[in-house]
Amino acid sequence: MPVHVIDSLGTVAPAQWDALVPGNQPFLRHAFLSSLEDSGSLGPRSGWRAEHVLHYENDQLVAALPAYRKWHSYGEYVFDHAWADACRRAGIAYYPKLLVAVPFSPVGGSRILSATPQGGIELLGELPAYLQREGLSSAHVNFTDPAADALLETQPGWLQRIGCQFHWQNRGYRDFQDFLDALSSRKRKQMRKEREQVAGQGIEFEWLEGAQMSEVLWDFVYACYSNTYEVRGQAPYLTREFFSLLAERMPESIRVVIALQGSRPVAMAFSLIGDDSFYGRYWGCLAEFDRLHFETCFYQGMDYAIAHGLQRFDAGAQGEHKLIRGFEPQITRSWHYLMHPGLKDAVSEFLEQERVGVMAYAEDARSALPYRQTE
Repeated sequence: MPVHVIDSLGTVAPAQWDALVPGNQPFLRHAFLSSLEDSGSLGPRSGWRAEHVLHYENDQLVAALPAYRKWHSYGEYVFDHAWADACRRAGIAYYPKLLVAVPFSPVGGSRILSATPQGGIELLGELPAYLQREGLSSAHVNFTDPAADALLETQPGWLQRIGCQFHWQNRGYRDFQDFLDALSSRKRKQMRKEREQVAGQGIEFEWLEGAQMSEVLWDFVYACYSNTYEVRGQAPYLTREFFSLLAERMPESIRVVIALQGSRPVAMAFSLIGDDSFYGRYWGCLAEFDRLHFETCFYQGMDYAIAHGLQRFDAGAQGEHKLIRGFEPQITRSWHYLMHPGLKDAVSEFLEQERVGVMAYAEDARSALPYRQTE
């Protein structure tokens, strides 16, 4: 299969790209990925370069990998810094590498976009030769869905890695109180108290869709978002322009909740919706309030999911603080193809040991969930 590699989604017709994305997966849509590129959030200075791997038949796009050449491991949420450090000590070049993923978003979904499974298999089969030709140390496919897992496990040389996130499941709750009724008494009281603490500080919330957002509001959203990084001495991944472009290109998928004290906006959470899922992505505040993070990022999202019949709430990577609020452990998967035989052997051994630990961690986490025990 001859492959075609591009450094900008601007050369691909949005309709052709989106036709390969099953269901409504907002992070894989042409509008989302091209907004990252066109806003300058990705590019040479960021250490991310778009390097999408495509296959056309009769001028029709039939398979694609949303891929990026990378010179570091930031913004991925599958942590391979230790692998890179080991390579450096051994005199092996780990960067650049090829990453198939959604930049800056630890969200699961399709990664091997193809009209047929065979098309995906053939595209994967071309990767080792491409890595060799381009001098890339490795290929990584992060946060895969079951369809991608099924394809990758048939391909020689790929190593599977697992991780653990926490997602909230809407089990047909009528309202938030119905959800609370499913919890143990102590946890129910804790969550109710947290919500009362926020309300007692005079905080109210307003939900807006993308089309309702003004540039002034986007300025506020970006100030909150960037502050989350700046207080840690870090630079934000996304540019201000990204939010305006996304609002222009896919407003129907955007949800923003703004926390107000009186008429003054003080915090926000930015989310996307797709199919039956609610994806909480970015949060930030410009003033400190007790328990405001939990209300804005978790409880407001639960309220929204219940009211709109969304079955799953993915609030992002990590965070045991999600566990005690009803977010359940979910195993995530990524796949890694390492060109250096010695590195591959060492990583394979590490992943076997890590897998045991992750599975035990997920099992322990499940036992700590706040739900009432039923006989």
